[in-house]
Amino acid sequence: MALPSLVHSICAAIIIVSLALSLTGVLTLANEQYQRRPEAGNRPIKGYVQVAKLLVYGATAILVIAALMDQSPLLLLSGLGAMAAVLMLVFKDTILSLVASVQITSNDMIRVGDWIEMPKLDANGDVIDIALHTVKVQNFDKTITTIPTHRLITDSFRNWRGMSESGGRRIMRSLMIDQNSVRFLGDADIGQLSRFAVFRAYLDDRQGRISAWNRRHAGSDGLNARRLTNIGTFRAYVLAYLRSLPSIAEDKTMLVRQLEPGEHGLPLQIYAFASTTVWARYEDIQADIFDHLIAIMPEFGLRLFQRPTGLDLMGLVTHGSDVCSSGRPEAAVQQKDPVGA
Repeated sequence: MALPSLVHSICAAIIIVSLALSLTGVLTLANEQYQRRPEAGNRPIKGYVQVAKLLVYGATAILVIAALMDQSPLLLLSGLGAMAAVLMLVFKDTILSLVASVQITSNDMIRVGDWIEMPKLDANGDVIDIALHTVKVQNFDKTITTIPTHRLITDSFRNWRGMSESGGRRIMRSLMIDQNSVRFLGDADIGQLSRFAVFRAYLDDRQGRISAWNRRHAGSDGLNARRLTNIGTFRAYVLAYLRSLPSIAEDKTMLVRQLEPGEHGLPLQIYAFASTTVWARYEDIQADIFDHLIAIMPEFGLRLFQRPTGLDLMGLVTHGSDVCSSGRPEAAVQQKDPVGA
């Protein structure tokens, strides 16, 4: 190749590269300007910009090679058909990521700022960047987890955006009640529980209905009479207590229900929504509720169920020693606390 032709080819290649860099710079500037718009968090275009840049780089490579060889670009393009399989293999991840980006954006699956949870990849935090190939998640311990974009389509993940937008966060936790402590309430018990103003009206109304029913149906037969139970009364108290708290959302579902009893006791589940989504405040609200409920349970004659501890075993050893020393096993039986005490 003659020197003038070589210089001409190099200059043409430099011009092509300069134009390509200018075009990619325009694309970058357009993306930066778009990110300042309010809807940028909901509809990011960074993935599409990266695809456009890849196309520009590919076209630039073809044009530069054609300019240096002093040949028409169509000759190079005609040979790409035979290389289609190779290109599909090389750009497999890019193609998958492009399709995933389109689906994520069109279906509004994630946005920058969303709290997502993906246990398979140890991701649990806020989305800080959505690109063509990767989505970056800043975990709550300030580590960064990089998720391939196509994994958000093929694998399941949890997006907490709905919780954040609702203005409340769910509380769903159970108290494990020792079933041996469940019993009927006597008149003295009801009189003691009437001191709690939060559900005094409930007790009066309930007791009035039961008394009226007993007069009509049970008569003098105490065996067939209806009576209040401590577990049912405690359930009513918990519900009334939750309704009295300003930190619990009144416009959302609020339940206090019994689950199926098992080997760990009778689960009494509290299902409600805190009136905030701030994590620290939510944990404080939840802890305050269960602090109060655990402390007040003995007023209803109820006990929490828990596995035997060293103190329980020490008590068994002590009772066993009393039996051996006195020779009267019935005395030790009388002194022994009820199961679960």
